[in-house]
Amino acid sequence: MTSRRDFIKKTTASTAAMTLGSMMLPRMANAKILGANELINCAVIGVRSRAKAHVMAIHRAPNAKVLYNCDVDDIIIENHNTWCQMNIGYVPKVEKDFRKILEDKDVDAVFIATPEHWHAPMAIMALQAGKHVYVEKPCSHNPHENELLVAAQKKYGKKVQMGNQQRSSRTTAMAIEDIGNGIIGEVFKGEAYYSNNRFSIGKGQTVEVPITLDWELWQGPAPREDYRDNIHPYNWHWFRNWGTGEIHNNGTHEIDICRWALGVDLPETVTSFGGKYTYDDDWEFVDNQQVTYTFPNNKLITWSGHSRVIMKPERPGRGATIYGSKGTIELSRESYRLYDLGGSPIKFEFEQGQQSGSTNTVGMGGLDVDHVSNFFNAIRKGDSLNADINDASISTMLCHLGNMAQDAGQTLSIDMKTGKVLNNEKAMEHWKREYEKGWEPKL
Repeated sequence: MTSRRDFIKKTTASTAAMTLGSMMLPRMANAKILGANELINCAVIGVRSRAKAHVMAIHRAPNAKVLYNCDVDDIIIENHNTWCQMNIGYVPKVEKDFRKILEDKDVDAVFIATPEHWHAPMAIMALQAGKHVYVEKPCSHNPHENELLVAAQKKYGKKVQMGNQQRSSRTTAMAIEDIGNGIIGEVFKGEAYYSNNRFSIGKGQTVEVPITLDWELWQGPAPREDYRDNIHPYNWHWFRNWGTGEIHNNGTHEIDICRWALGVDLPETVTSFGGKYTYDDDWEFVDNQQVTYTFPNNKLITWSGHSRVIMKPERPGRGATIYGSKGTIELSRESYRLYDLGGSPIKFEFEQGQQSGSTNTVGMGGLDVDHVSNFFNAIRKGDSLNADINDASISTMLCHLGNMAQDAGQTLSIDMKTGKVLNNEKAMEHWKREYEKGWEPKL
């Protein structure tokens, strides 16, 4: 029987002027080694929505505790403290500047649920401080950060799990094993999709920064912009300076499952069609997109992202369909459904317990508990991570390439070893971003 690894392979303003290099803490050679039953102290950074799933998963894990809540917005912190008291029975320590948390040797692991431009730089700094890292998807804001984060994990040797929690789904793992055993014959296509009806974000007006928000620290490594009234706390997703668009925001999950099922890594070619069709507003990415990735042996993955037009005919809000020569499998966070070539159902398997919501921003559910449990078992016992950054970064890279192909307006040929675009200097201009001076991530 094919092993799981084989499946994975196949399938504050005053301190802001400091350079990132000087902010980074030295690797803790004497970082404590945890015993099998020893308490894991965690810090959760960025606590508005998605972090609540992290907090609940930590709370439900044996011998784990949220030691710190961290956010740059006082109102978000206050609301989250109230939520914590109601849902986990205590209020963790509060810190506004995450760098102070990294100085605390009692912190074993950090959970990063900040805006995306902070994911990789913060994860790298945490690794340098001797912490294990659970980083929300996408793990990077650009391909260059992907490379840095993977290299940092190898250099500092701590565990890094990405928050693509369906990798810890019992039913999805069952389907992947069945696919490996030939249940639908030769798999050739993965179809990933997401459907929502996001409204206009309007045209932002420059206003004074709320006194409750540390805008300087919020921006961190990103080039400085004036504060506008339609960015914080959520719509940063649709601005290129801080976000990466829907293909990363949600497509990372489903594209990752298609990769796993087809047993592929980086693609040969990437083509993207789409546009911004609905509202005249500040949204900077396409709001409807179709991406096609091709791989050796005539395999392909498609991504259909409908951010602001609900898909018709009616489909679930998100999911992945895997096509093979003998049948089809539909995979979601709730179930595994097997069909024959004629579309007749053969096998249904449902995930146990309440699962993550399909399109809400918290996404709390049993898969988070399982994914965090896997992360803790890797820390304590050396178990294999279900979404090790070395593999998870490949799915993130596919999403970056989808955006790059859309911007290029043509099919891109890809170096399947590095992910870099071949013979297209214009497309490669998006490989690395510009950073605010003194905030560049470094190993």
